[in-house]
Amino acid sequence: MENLKTNNKISAELIYRGTDTLIILGIVILASLHSSTYNIQGYLSIGLGTSLLFGLVGRFTDIYTSWSGRPFFRDEVIRLIVTWLVTFLFLIFIIFAAKTSEEFSRFVLIGWLFITPLLLISSRYALRNLQASLKRIGINNHSIAIAGITQQGLHFAQMIESQPDSGFQIAGFYHLEDNSSALQLPRHYANLGNAEAMKEAARTGEWDQIYLAPASGQSTFSLCLINELSDTITPIRLIPDDFTNSLLHSRYMEIAETPVLRIYDAPMSTQRALIKRIEDLFLGALILVLVSPMMLVIAIAIKLSSPGPVLFKQTRHGLRGEKFQVLKFRTMTVCENGGNIKQATRNDCRITRIGSFLRKTSLDELPQFFNVLQGHMSIVGPRPHAVAHNEEYRQLIPGYMRRHLMKPGITGWAQVNGWRGETDTLFKMEKRVELDMEYIRSWSLALDLRIIVVTVFKTLYDKNAY
Repeated sequence: MENLKTNNKISAELIYRGTDTLIILGIVILASLHSSTYNIQGYLSIGLGTSLLFGLVGRFTDIYTSWSGRPFFRDEVIRLIVTWLVTFLFLIFIIFAAKTSEEFSRFVLIGWLFITPLLLISSRYALRNLQASLKRIGINNHSIAIAGITQQGLHFAQMIESQPDSGFQIAGFYHLEDNSSALQLPRHYANLGNAEAMKEAARTGEWDQIYLAPASGQSTFSLCLINELSDTITPIRLIPDDFTNSLLHSRYMEIAETPVLRIYDAPMSTQRALIKRIEDLFLGALILVLVSPMMLVIAIAIKLSSPGPVLFKQTRHGLRGEKFQVLKFRTMTVCENGGNIKQATRNDCRITRIGSFLRKTSLDELPQFFNVLQGHMSIVGPRPHAVAHNEEYRQLIPGYMRRHLMKPGITGWAQVNGWRGETDTLFKMEKRVELDMEYIRSWSLALDLRIIVVTVFKTLYDKNAY
């Protein structure tokens, strides 16, 4: 049964890869037919090479993993665009390094650059809808059972139900708890029996998958249960409780021949930190060169529109809580940097006329690229808060200061997911911290590039910027 599911996954991946190859190769060949420098062999060669390179980059950006449960426009589309742009940049570098740029038409290459991602997105959208339609009518669905009437088990079931095209159908729940500790099972879920019934179903392969959701504090019982299920033919998966979830995000190391779990530790290895630093230096310097004329115009406008300095400096916490001076274009009539700092609010009377425009477009953040080059910040990371706000929220939100295990960023995962602007409720700051920690745990170069691309588009219409 597991082999069959693996074969289905491989088949879906082959369909995606084959479609992508046909689009990338087909577009450049069709475009070359209208080029005055017609060279079918050359275009065929770069088409094949780019297809292979696209597939290689796609392994790092996860464009060929299962799309079930992933939003299309906020996830898969961004991954496709980032993958294509990285691939195309590699292609241009290779062409110039090989000194063969005169053999290819700029018209063809530019057309290829813009038309290909549109067709890649369209083909993915069509294939995704086709697969979703098949799953809705019961084709290629997986029947699953959940063992444990617990908070995490019920939440998992609700999330599955909210995504009918995910390909999962919930058969029901097995109860592992005694009657005093089990939660109330909603009526529309079938009660499939106790732990013994679940073990028998696992042995006979009654369900495609069984998800274990044991109650907290039942580690001994859970270990025994997992051992008893080791000889079954059904795939068994675990929905972790909060404690187990924190351990899953930990890393193993050995000190003095003793195994140790690093629960709260630096999230990045030396190699990954070096990659991120190179990314910051390269992109930071490039962006500064590109926006320097704009920054000069903004500086003049600020100086002419209101009295005060052009740049606003404020103390922030950086990596591991080290303090530094963050740079911004001044957007207010005040320059607060003390123990009591009021957050900017909608229609704040302290914001200048030019400052309102700068804040809405995030252009006031441009001087922070100097902070990036200095090494105090990254382009992408948890947004740095004023020291006064850190002191306030570290008392209210458990684990708040763990955001500082990574350098703060000009933009971040929380910001592109809508948690930007004034945190006038504790819930808003909790969500921001939650997404910051999610970013720290799952950092990758592809994720950074994705966040940068999304940020460019979101700054044009972000309603939370004021």
